[in-house]
Amino acid sequence: MPEPAPEPGTADLAEELAGLALEVARAAAALVRDRATRHVEVAATKSSDIDVVTEADRASEELIRGLLLQRRPDDAVLGEEGEDHPGTSGVRWVVDPIDGTVNFLYGIPEYAVSIAAEVRGEVVAGVVLDVAAGTEYVAHLRPGGAVATRDGQPIGVRGPAPLSQKLVATGFSYSSAVRAAQGRALLALLPRIRDIRRRGSCALDLCHLAEGTVDAYVEEGVNHWDHAAGGLVARAAGARTELLPGAGGLELLVCAPEHGFEEFRTAVLDAGFAAADVARGRESARE
Repeated sequence: MPEPAPEPGTADLAEELAGLALEVARAAAALVRDRATRHVEVAATKSSDIDVVTEADRASEELIRGLLLQRRPDDAVLGEEGEDHPGTSGVRWVVDPIDGTVNFLYGIPEYAVSIAAEVRGEVVAGVVLDVAAGTEYVAHLRPGGAVATRDGQPIGVRGPAPLSQKLVATGFSYSSAVRAAQGRALLALLPRIRDIRRRGSCALDLCHLAEGTVDAYVEEGVNHWDHAAGGLVARAAGARTELLPGAGGLELLVCAPEHGFEEFRTAVLDAGFAAADVARGRESARE
């Protein structure tokens, strides 16, 4: 469904927050771009040996936090790499300093700075900045819904197409057990669609869906900072997002244009991406 109209006063705040997010994302992207010209090394690992953090991730997040709190010291900040910063203003920033860190580590030019702003728990503004390409995706709530742009120009999802002609973006968890479940589901889905693309950045995948260069997206194991900004961009461009329990026990994100969402969601459930009780609930609803 389209983004609901914001409460009175929220639209002006959302536009202001989007402007600040873009300003800060540009500064962080410049830092990351500079670090990419040097030798990049793994600084630490998180959930598994392949879930890596680089010094550039940490430096980017430190810069983003500092700039946001310098301008809005009473806001909260949730970041991927640092501790949560509590706030009192009702605004919380959700930050991924480099979405696509493995791409960054290998020199693959598909990674982004992602910054979203929530007001009382609702995402009202988001920026995803493709660091290598310099492309800026921005969305914010406004009266009548939301607007999504790429480099200042409005964007929209791809038009209707049969499931067999849908190009689907996806990704894989850092957990080997979850990857096994994802692999089985993907094998079941693949014969029913045009093809898949695995680019390595949830935030950019959602923006590619928003601009119509892929038709749908599904991935288990995403975190809030991965999709907060990109999800708003996608919804503002005409898509719907839904979070479900995944077959591997992690959160499953499904996204597709509003006009084809139900068909794609059904295909995802039929393929086994979601937890068994979700699929059983769907079958019960049919009876």
